[in-house]
Amino acid sequence: MLIAQITDLHIGFDRGNPDEPNQERLERVLDRLIGGPNRPDLLLLTGDLTEFGDAESYRRIADSVARCPFPVWPMMGNHDLRAPLLKALPDTPSQGGFVHYALSLDGLRLILLDTTQEGRHGGAFCAARAQWLSDELAAHPDTPTVIAMHHPPVETGIAWMDVGQSEAWIARFAAAIADHRQVQAILSGHLHRNILTLWNGAALAVCASTAPQAALDLNSSDPDQPDGRPMIVAEPPAYALHRWDGQRLVSHSEAVGDFPVLARFDAAMQPVVRLIDGERGTS
Repeated sequence: MLIAQITDLHIGFDRGNPDEPNQERLERVLDRLIGGPNRPDLLLLTGDLTEFGDAESYRRIADSVARCPFPVWPMMGNHDLRAPLLKALPDTPSQGGFVHYALSLDGLRLILLDTTQEGRHGGAFCAARAQWLSDELAAHPDTPTVIAMHHPPVETGIAWMDVGQSEAWIARFAAAIADHRQVQAILSGHLHRNILTLWNGAALAVCASTAPQAALDLNSSDPDQPDGRPMIVAEPPAYALHRWDGQRLVSHSEAVGDFPVLARFDAAMQPVVRLIDGERGTS
C-alpha cells in the first residue's frame, strides 16, 4: 500500500493571481502522483491547505484534487478554517467540532488529527481531542496504527518555527498515546522541510511542502534582533510516499522538477542490476 502525503499548500497566498506560484507547484506534484511510476492508493493533505482560510482557495483545491484517481483525505493546519474547508470538501469527516477521523485500511489504521486552534500559529490539542484519540486507539489495540497531524510535537532546531517542548498540548498528546504500543509512526507537516526523528518510541516524519521550503538554519535566533538570515527559499515542491508492506512503514520523499536523467535501466546498466540482484540474500 502506498500512502502519499502533501502538506503546506498555502493556496491563496498570492491573492487574485490566476497564475499563483503555489497553485502551479501543487499541480506539478499532483501530475507526478497521478502520472508517475508510484501512483498511491490514497493521498493525505496534512494541513495549511490555504493561506487565509478563504472559500475561493478551498474551491481551487477541490477542483485540483478532483482529478485524482485515488481517495484524497484533507486535514487542518494553522492557516485553515474548519467551516469553509468542510463546505468545499464536503466528504471530509468531522465530529465534535473537529476535523479528525480514522481510516481502516488493509491491516493498518490511519488516524488523522486536528491540531488547530483557529487564530494560533502553533499546535493545539485539547482534552476532548485527547480523549477521542485515546478511545480510537483503545478500540483497535492490535492493529498497527499511523497518526497524521499537522504540527509535529517536537523541537527540530529551526528556531523561528519551533514548538516549545513544555506546551500543554504536547503533554496531552503524549499521554493519549502513551499506553498504545500499536502506534508505529507519526506523519506531520508545518515546518516546510523533510525532517526525521524518533519521538516517544514512534518514528516521526515531517514532510516538506508543496509551497516554498523553510531555509535550513539551525542557529538560535532572537525575535527582537532581525539578522537578515534566509527564512523561505524557492526549493522545488515536494511530497512524501509512505509504503506499508504489512509489517512496517517505509517513507520516501521526492522533490518535483525537470531534473536530468543520468542513468536508465538499459543494456549499459544491466550488469549493475544483475550484480546487485545476484548478491541479494547470499551473505
